[in-house]
Amino acid sequence: MSDEELQAAQQACEHCDEVLRTLLAAYEQAAAEVHPTGDDEGWWHNANALWLASREYLRRNQGCDSASKELKEHGPGRLGTLHTEYELEASALLAMRHAADAYKQDRPTAA
Repeated sequence: MSDEELQAAQQACEHCDEVLRTLLAAYEQAAAEVHPTGDDEGWWHNANALWLASREYLRRNQGCDSASKELKEHGPGRLGTLHTEYELEASALLAMRHAADAYKQDRPTAA
């Protein structure tokens, strides 16, 4: 992969993360005053679970970025920390996918 391809891929990933941050902020603002009951309560709980999982993913993603930068400055002795951060990010991504799947089951038109 060329440097240009790598830079383009990194920019695309950062754009996706920024879109996710924007959508999380919009959901947070919209959901602040909404507390459905009855038939709507299930999807609302799943939407909140997706919101929380998305926040956790972004937090873990930032942890990976920080650990990667530290590796450049501190050498190969920090590989264990980097590995742990990447495992936590992968776990958060999986949790976000499960939360999205649960939400889509309650709200199939949202897919």
